[in-house]
Amino acid sequence: MALSDKLDSVLDRFAVIEARMAAGAEGGDYVRLARDHAELAPLVARIRALRAAEAELAGLDDLLGDGTTDAEMRGLAAAERGPTAARVADLAHEVALALLPKDTADERSVILEVRAGTGGDEAALFAGDLFRMYERHAALHGWTTQVISMSEGDLGGFKEIIAEIAGPGAYGRLKFESGGHRVQRVPATESSGRIHTSAATVAVLPEAEEVDVEIADSDLRFDTFRASGAGGQHVNKTDSAVRVTHLPTGLAVAVQEERSQHQNRAKALMLLRTRMFDLERERLASARAADRRSQVGSGDRSERIRTYNFGQGRVTDHRIDLTLHKLDQILEGTGLDEILDALIADHRAGLLAADAER
Repeated sequence: MALSDKLDSVLDRFAVIEARMAAGAEGGDYVRLARDHAELAPLVARIRALRAAEAELAGLDDLLGDGTTDAEMRGLAAAERGPTAARVADLAHEVALALLPKDTADERSVILEVRAGTGGDEAALFAGDLFRMYERHAALHGWTTQVISMSEGDLGGFKEIIAEIAGPGAYGRLKFESGGHRVQRVPATESSGRIHTSAATVAVLPEAEEVDVEIADSDLRFDTFRASGAGGQHVNKTDSAVRVTHLPTGLAVAVQEERSQHQNRAKALMLLRTRMFDLERERLASARAADRRSQVGSGDRSERIRTYNFGQGRVTDHRIDLTLHKLDQILEGTGLDEILDALIADHRAGLLAADAER
């Protein structure tokens, strides 16, 4: 369908919605119509602005093409044509972006999983650096971070840490962080000053809701065990930690961060549901091979996506060949948006190119 036909279709649909609302739709019908109206209104405003700018540009071209136009009017039209054409191009781009298919999970909260990879203690320290980067970045966006489970490294950091980052739009911003992250630096324990290369993996999963994944009680097995700890007065003396296993798939998660077995059970179910939801999303995505071309990278979490070089103070995202010499700001969370904005823009450009090929 040509772009002009798509825009006509949107305007026609919006007119039908407004007519039905004005005719006195009631109850659930009115709620659905109001939701659709609110969703389409910003796009309709852009389309109307684009159509007005296109009409203005056509009028200027008519003046310039008319041999009877006097010199003064011709000069004014020539001066206006450049800015008007630029406005048409900008509005057309905005409309094309607004028409792109939406990832329905973009507005969801996320489950963030960071795991140390190759590099031993240094990898665990790097995993800690990454988690703190996301935690600080989340706070800057008004999102909250709550740890679900963690395993600390011997010298600090984390062998593994899983947390919920809750807030609107979290998944849409963070979803391209999934993959392998590499660090190049001199470890604090290295006396010779030799640079080590270590790695950590990051997984960002859209948090599932109960309606997304139906799990039969008969498909679940719950095991309880005593939570581990460093000792002292806060060691849990009861079997409050919970492991839940989904028997048909063998998928299992364990949570022990809360004191209450009931709270750990609820968190374990939430985490299991989220992982099952992500597996289903990946299955559907892999079945749509054509859409894969428009994604940033392969999405394989073992893929190396970014390198953090401490000696040169730089961060390089290998998917879009972006290098920034602001490592400190990025690890503080304040500079991460520059990378995320570039990844999102590249993703949208790929979607636009794929849409143009259809």
